[in-house]
Amino acid sequence: MSLIILIFIFVAREALPIFTSARVHQEVTLETMVLPQNYGSPEAPLPYVWQPVSEVPKYSLMPLILGSLKVTLVAMFFATPLAVLAALFTTEFAPRWMREIIKPVIEMLAGIPSVVLGFFALIVLASWIQDTFDFDYRLNAINAGVALGLAVIPIIYTICEDALTAVPKSYRQASQALGASPWQTAWKVVLPSALPGVFAGIVLGFGRAVGETMIVLMASGNAAITSWNFTESVRTLSASIAAELGEVVFGDTHYHVLFFLGTLLFAFTFTLNWLGTMMVGRLRRRLGGA
Repeated sequence: MSLIILIFIFVAREALPIFTSARVHQEVTLETMVLPQNYGSPEAPLPYVWQPVSEVPKYSLMPLILGSLKVTLVAMFFATPLAVLAALFTTEFAPRWMREIIKPVIEMLAGIPSVVLGFFALIVLASWIQDTFDFDYRLNAINAGVALGLAVIPIIYTICEDALTAVPKSYRQASQALGASPWQTAWKVVLPSALPGVFAGIVLGFGRAVGETMIVLMASGNAAITSWNFTESVRTLSASIAAELGEVVFGDTHYHVLFFLGTLLFAFTFTLNWLGTMMVGRLRRRLGGA
């Protein structure tokens, strides 16, 4: 825990000049990063633009935040139903021999490097999605989201499976004694009882998706576009840090803005992980008392 705090202090310290340095304030302020700006051209306003290396640098965070949100939503809509239903099938319906196959196979996805998933999305998945749905762009939010969902599935599945397994057998026996079918018992008794753990798995999966770098860097197209169209290329907060930090001038405004992005990501993912851990602990205490 102390190491995490030290890392956060270092990242936040490098982002601090955005609020304290007069030199940095000449190019960027918190308002210009969030609010629409005209950039000196009222006739042709450019409300939200991320162009940190242009003649007039523009540091609007809205395209990056919107891109992160679009990719994460696609990943969660793809991964959550598959992971929860797979966990429910594994714990309630699958025979023992099948359970011993399904669980290791799904959890093995967590061991695949994200760069491999990104390469798969770049070479194979992007072409298949474009040909199937006739998209204009190969690399877009849907392609990156589906690939990101493959990385999120093991996290949600593992936590959901543990939560469903922790539900006491007396719940199932009581439900079946009242005449409920196995499916009704699983859907209306077991799943609601494990709902805090299921929700915790979704929260932790969301945090994993927001902070992922290599998959979105390789499969999203990396175009900072302010649009809700999921078939267009996107650029995320984490991909911007990975792509630009290696070539940025040390101590430059761009340098401090990238560390500010890191601070935002760190705070957001840490909060989500803390909430997920608290929910899992509450579920264990509640079911343990039952």
